[in-house]
Amino acid sequence: MRRAAVLAVLAALALSGCGLGAGATPAGTKLTITRDFGAKPLRELDAPAAKGSETVMRLLQRNAKVTTRYGGGFVQSIDGLAGGRSAGRPVDWFYYVNGVEASRGAASTRLRGGDRIWWDRHDWSATMRVPAVVGSFPEPFLHGIDGKRLPVRVECATPRSDPCKQVSQRLVSYDIPAATGGLLTASAPETLRVLVGPWQAIDFDHAIQGLEKGPAASGVYARVAKDGRTITTLDADGHAVRALGPGTGLVAATQSGDDRPIWVVTGTDDAGVASAVRAFEEGTLDHRFAVAVSDDLPISLPVAR
Repeated sequence: MRRAAVLAVLAALALSGCGLGAGATPAGTKLTITRDFGAKPLRELDAPAAKGSETVMRLLQRNAKVTTRYGGGFVQSIDGLAGGRSAGRPVDWFYYVNGVEASRGAASTRLRGGDRIWWDRHDWSATMRVPAVVGSFPEPFLHGIDGKRLPVRVECATPRSDPCKQVSQRLVSYDIPAATGGLLTASAPETLRVLVGPWQAIDFDHAIQGLEKGPAASGVYARVAKDGRTITTLDADGHAVRALGPGTGLVAATQSGDDRPIWVVTGTDDAGVASAVRAFEEGTLDHRFAVAVSDDLPISLPVAR
């Protein structure tokens, strides 16, 4: 019932048409279609067909076979793979623009130059909402949210530490200027924040405390212990798979209320933070909703059973 209610509300927001009319074709867009939280790539188009002022729905329809529902505002199937139920579990198509879950139907979301559009069909039994993912990195830092590029701030438990410098340098390597400072030393509501440091040093920030409670609270399929000493990986049902101890890292994105998404590059200890920093790059994060790191090996979250 709750899924249907949400879709009904969103459907009311959808535009009646899929296109926005004449205009310049958005340049530099990318279209990714996957299933099972990015685990199974279906299509990867670095230069998808687009025309004029486009919507996300119209872009998808130009590049894949699509069926819709709720008056054409929402996707039912892509290339024959439909939402509904799979193995008794609820599954549906969700889409992300520059790594941020859309708040409106695809027919009413405008496509802008440089946007990375990611459609994924997955089980939503553990949580209906995954507000942000890391798998479109360097987005949303590079092209922003809703066409607005936002300031980026790297907030560190130890501002002059190597992990802090390395995260800042990684962003700069993608031509993303980033201010660097201590934790919560500035009020910046329209800023994309990246918190760097061991969990026990950053967990007082209310925006990330949902990571201690699992996906229903954070949208991340991991649960960090309150003392920060373990990070438990979860499957798509939200069930614990493995508790990882010393040396474990985590790269994830979450959101608190209506605030902008916030990223964490954290770990159970300094060694875990160092592992997370090494994972903070496009090749490792690509197609992943979040990443735990154990023995320097990345683990996609949620963990496949």
